[in-house]
This record gives sequence, structure tokens and C-alpha cells, in this order.
Amino acid sequence: MLEVHYAVPAVNAVLHALNTRLDAALIAWQMNHCEASVLITDREFSATMKQVLDILHSQYQRQVLVIDVDDSEYTGTGDRLGEWEYENWLASHPPVAYLNGPQDEWDAIAVSYTSGTTGDPKGVVTHHRGAYLNAVSNAVTWHMPNFARYLWTLPMFHCNGWCFPWTIAMLGGVHVCLRKIDAALILQAMADHRVNHYCAAPVVHNLLIQAPAHLQAAVSHHVKGMVAGASPPASMLEGMAKLGFDITHVYGLTEVYGPASVCVKRDEWASKSLDEQALLNGRQGVRYALQEGMALKDPHSLVDTPADGQTMGEIMFRGNIVMKGYLKNPGATAQAFEGGWFHSGDLGVIDAHGYMKIKDRNKDIIISGGENISSIEVEDALYRHPAVLACAVVAKHDDKWGETPLAFVELHAGQLVDAESLKAHCQSLLAGYKVPRTFVFEAIPKTSTGKIQKFQLREKAKTL
Repeated sequence: MLEVHYAVPAVNAVLHALNTRLDAALIAWQMNHCEASVLITDREFSATMKQVLDILHSQYQRQVLVIDVDDSEYTGTGDRLGEWEYENWLASHPPVAYLNGPQDEWDAIAVSYTSGTTGDPKGVVTHHRGAYLNAVSNAVTWHMPNFARYLWTLPMFHCNGWCFPWTIAMLGGVHVCLRKIDAALILQAMADHRVNHYCAAPVVHNLLIQAPAHLQAAVSHHVKGMVAGASPPASMLEGMAKLGFDITHVYGLTEVYGPASVCVKRDEWASKSLDEQALLNGRQGVRYALQEGMALKDPHSLVDTPADGQTMGEIMFRGNIVMKGYLKNPGATAQAFEGGWFHSGDLGVIDAHGYMKIKDRNKDIIISGGENISSIEVEDALYRHPAVLACAVVAKHDDKWGETPLAFVELHAGQLVDAESLKAHCQSLLAGYKVPRTFVFEAIPKTSTGKIQKFQLREKAKTL
């Protein structure tokens, strides 16, 4: 996939990096929707991809050229599905003397599909100019040196690795790749190859925190990690700090090429406690260096909200590092760009230093007795309990208050804690009206990319 991220744009074709965790029906739908003509697939995924090809042929009457990757490092089973094996296919063509690249920098470079948790996913179309600018922004924002050594723990199907395939090439850096996510493999690769940068979801950082001490001790040099999205659990940030890893928190969406804002660290934070540092680093921060506009606005009037840390607004973006639009979906595109800004759907506040902090999604705000409750704030409190592995807070109908918070909680294996203990924990961190009235202990449903499927939990809450 890394090689393809250079070759496909170089011949002015369009990338569609497939999420290997999706089921066959959804992959086939996406490939048909974006009119894919070539499929490069690894033998590990042949069982699913055979179903995909069957669906493309029978349901959509679409044929594609199939090229199999037969990786010598893959020791499992799996069949070849296509006419060509990748290395033989490359060897059959003479080298191209010069790569012309796109005729126009605004040409599409990729189509990346959103998770589709509430219906068919949307195809986010991005362009060469935006990918280039975000690749530069990654290096500038993270103070990355020339010849950086980067470990791939972030899937490249997550908005094209947040443009890091191109960032590392620009820096003349080294890519270190893994076939699977495993704490021992990650830490060993860091030690063996002197990896100094990596990006990962909170769950991967937690794997490193929980790894045996002798594996952690193998990494004796300075390593910078990046985590993205809503505020990562403070316990994760504290755990990584204790390991000596320098974690940078960024925020963005597929529609803005991945990371688009960063919680820029200030020197004076170093003198604060780890707990205080974790809270400061949990903010989404300020715009990326080359992101033209990032603002917190009233979603209806588009008036900027005051920098008081209290007034809620919607996070919006505009500029060259914003998508062209949603493929074959002009209605959704027009709605997303209403008023000339891309509407993220994320609600937050902005403080006097200009740092933004997400408080919730538009649809996830809980209104109890006329007071707005941020589900993310309540979840942050729950995550600070050592027994909590995952949680999600949604609104539950209440005859008196209109809505009250309901918490779905998944515990770490072997951990036991009851509702009263969690309620007392929340009461020590939150105002009384924000504390969940009800706790449900069960596995939290997630999408293939690890996002919690709150829509399922909202439906379930109606029956409780």
C-alpha cells in the first residue's frame, strides 16, 4: 500500500485505500460507487475479497483487474485471485523514465469513505494540492527532522495515513512497516530501527503502556507519538509520559486530510503535574500551520463564538486542505459547506489562548432540565477510573428532567466494579446533574475503524 501511495498519484489515477476490517458487501459497495477499475489485494484477505469480486460481478456487473500481493512475510493461508502477481506485474513493465504527475494540482488524488455508521458511507474526494500541503504541515507541526524514522502503526486506509506517506518521502525518511499490531513487535521495531516517530489510536498506545517492562526498556531513545480525535483518556497520556514517550494530540477528519489542528505544547506545562499536563494536552488546540481557516462558530449565524472557554460553537474549516466534496452526493456536499465553511459537526469551546476543545457531537449533547451536558466530558471522567476500558454516554428519556445521562461501560478483563462505585467516582469529578443515573455493563459496539457506534446505544437507551 505504501508503494501504491506513490505510484497511483504519479500516473494521475485516484487512490481508494480499502479498510481491511470491512465486510465484503460494504467493500463491494464502495468499489462500485467510486467505479474502481484495478484491485491490488494481499493473500491474507483473499477470503473476503473473493466475496467482494463475486458481489461486484453478480450485483453490480462490474469487472476489475485483480493483482495479488504474495508477501513472503505472510505465513497464513490464502489464495491468489487475479491474473497477475504484484512483483511479476511490475517486472513485466519497463521503468518509466519520468513521472509527470497530475495535469492540475486540483485533480483528485484519493477517495476515502467515512465510516457509514448511520447509512451508506460518503466518499470524501481529496486533491493533490491538499495532500501536499498537509504532508508539509505534518512535518512543520511536529518539528520532524530530515531522515525521520517512522513506524506504521496507523493504517494507511485512515485518510491515506494522514498524508504521512508523502511527509516521510519529503523528508527522505525511513518507513518501518508491520503486518499486524502487536505490542512486542512495535517496541522491538522501535528498538531495532531507532524509530523516532509514530502515529496510533489510543488503544495502540494503551498496548504499549500495558506491555511487559522488559519490552518497554528495549526502547532507550526518544520517541514521539501522535494521537488524534476527541480528547484521549488522561490515563493514556499519563501512562505514555511515564514511559518517556512524547505524545502530541491532534484533531481532524477525513474531510480535512486527517490532522488539521494540534494541541501545541507550551514550555511552562513541563512544571505541572502529569495529571494537569494530561488535561492540557487533551485539547484539540490550534489550526495546522497551512490550514487556512479553523474557527468556532455558531452553526446557524456563522458568527464566531467568544474565547471564554464556555460558549459552545461548531468547529469549522476552510482552505486548500479541505475536501473537494462528497462523491456523487451534491446534497451532502452543499450541506457540509453551508456558508462557505466546512461544518465538522463537532461542538466545542475556545479558551483565551485560542485553544479549542471538543465538548460533543451535535447529536450527542444531552439536555437535562434545560442544561447542556457534554457526553464527552462525562466519558472523560469515567475513563479516569482504572477499571474502565471503554465507555459511551447517551441521553435517556426522563419524565422530570427531559433527559439524563446513561453510561454504557466496558471493563478491563478481570476488573470488577459496580454502578455505585462508578457513580461516586463521577461525583468526585463532575457537577451532580452530569453524573449518570444509570450504568449498563457490556461490550461497547464499534465500527471496523474502532469508532464507538453511539447510534446503536441511543436506540438501546430507548428500551431501558
